[in-house]
Amino acid sequence: MFNFEFYNPTKIVFGRDTVTRLSTLVPTNARVLILFGGASAQKNGTLDEVKAALGTREVHEFSGIEPNPSYETLMRAVEHVRREKIDFLLAVGGGSVIDGTKFIAAAANFDGEPWDIAVKGGANITSALPFGAVLTLPATGSEMNNGGVVTRKSIQAKLAFHSPLVYPQFSILDPSKTFTLPPRQIANGVVDAFVHTMEQYLTYPVNGQVQDRFAEGLLLSLIETGPLVLAETNDYDARANLMWVATLALNGLIGAGVPQDWATHMIGHELTAQYDIDHARTLAIVLPSLLNVQRGNKHAKLLQYAARVWNITEGSEEARIDQAIQNTRDFFESMGIKTRLGDYELGQAAIDIVVTQLSAHGMTKLGEHKDITLEVSRKILEGAL
Repeated sequence: MFNFEFYNPTKIVFGRDTVTRLSTLVPTNARVLILFGGASAQKNGTLDEVKAALGTREVHEFSGIEPNPSYETLMRAVEHVRREKIDFLLAVGGGSVIDGTKFIAAAANFDGEPWDIAVKGGANITSALPFGAVLTLPATGSEMNNGGVVTRKSIQAKLAFHSPLVYPQFSILDPSKTFTLPPRQIANGVVDAFVHTMEQYLTYPVNGQVQDRFAEGLLLSLIETGPLVLAETNDYDARANLMWVATLALNGLIGAGVPQDWATHMIGHELTAQYDIDHARTLAIVLPSLLNVQRGNKHAKLLQYAARVWNITEGSEEARIDQAIQNTRDFFESMGIKTRLGDYELGQAAIDIVVTQLSAHGMTKLGEHKDITLEVSRKILEGAL
């Protein structure tokens, strides 16, 4: 196991009827900006609950943060923060809203062009407004980590940033808030959490026994829970397990002291930026092919994954790996998520464009060994046709 430091200051408030806790979690004298996406927070009553819990605090609202939040939209929120002298942000939504709120928190007092936050991966963040979150869509883990992703539509770029200054102060996780989500979003959340776990688990062995067993437990929980949350809309226990698994998949714990990959995400980001495919669906396209192309470097962990997650213990090593990769693809498909570029009407021309964008964004040495060159990325995409 590698040396590591683990730090996570986010307070989690989990369970039914926990939105009322905002009354004590947000400073009483705060000038609050509530940030959310579309109309769902209004239609399902969550926004009204939030405002009621905030009581007499001065409250402003900003809506319209997109899936894959855009720099252009977020900068309008930054202007609102500066104009109204907002001193506390509250994200109400899923990972995109929380990611966007992190960017706004960092950009509000940023000295310079805020897009540089994304360009430099957050290394230049020196301060951020305090913020909290009310999670309504389990998927990204953004509610308990220090990372975010922002898209600049004008140049078709989607970049990630991280900083210890953009951890949420708190996140409220009420599984009942997911009851009204459409199946597409629930399926996306399951696959997103699955791939987050795989990025930190399926690399090469470093005797991180705790991390491996924890990651395998999360994967098994998703395989068990995924079909349940699609079949039973109001199954509180299934929704609760999905929500907590998605949080734990990317709160830093299973990635501490072990190698991490993230090539699937970097390639997937370019597919989203170019073709506006849901983030989770790009991951489902890329991961099975990446595992196949990188099977040599990932050989030992693929066999471990096959045995411990899919109970594949018979046959040759290569046959076991083949079956584990196929089971992964089949699981994504069972969630209603297609795993081939052709399913999204994309072919060779799209691969050329994505590889060009990977080059433009410096994504030329990806993966846990930094050996996924542009040529290897092209091979991975071709394997996903």
